[in-house]
Amino acid sequence: QQSELNSFLWTIKRDPPSYFFGTIHVPYTRVWDFIPQNSKKAFQQSHIVYFELDLTDPYTISALTSCQLLPQGENLQDVLPRDIYRRLKRHLEYVKLMMPSWMTPDQRGKGLYADYLFNAIAGNWERKRPVWVMLMVNSLTEVDIKSRGVPVLDLYLAQEAERLRKQTGAVEKVEEQCHPLNGLNFSQV
Repeated sequence: QQSELNSFLWTIKRDPPSYFFGTIHVPYTRVWDFIPQNSKKAFQQSHIVYFELDLTDPYTISALTSCQLLPQGENLQDVLPRDIYRRLKRHLEYVKLMMPSWMTPDQRGKGLYADYLFNAIAGNWERKRPVWVMLMVNSLTEVDIKSRGVPVLDLYLAQEAERLRKQTGAVEKVEEQCHPLNGLNFSQV
């Protein structure tokens, strides 16, 4: 029952009220039907919406991409044990081979090609830090590939906020997300 679902919505009692809503970084279509009406109503009635990061800002996307890279002159092959690097390379070759069969007719109809999608997700993988490669590999599954092109919940809500002409902002900077992940050592990753 919709009314019995955990709303992930907290109310901050003030006038007017403020709300805090916990999101998850998955395609919004996977969770949208499970978001209770009180959360959707709070979003609709709001005038100002703040997100974790501003995923509609090109600088944010560029900074996220840059922070994933190893220092200049270093490659993943230099920092991973040889056997793990080889397994990773073979796995990515497998994914690239399988990707055309994982794509949906709808994705193809929208002009998405497997090579383009693979490069969008895994391009420049040999220059990325191990933690970001791990996160990338975790998203290279058939289920995740089939949902590519569908915005994650945060981005969907940000796009909706823009469409509805709400004032938007972000509570974090890219560096606040990047530095802790980049600070993990190899054994932690």
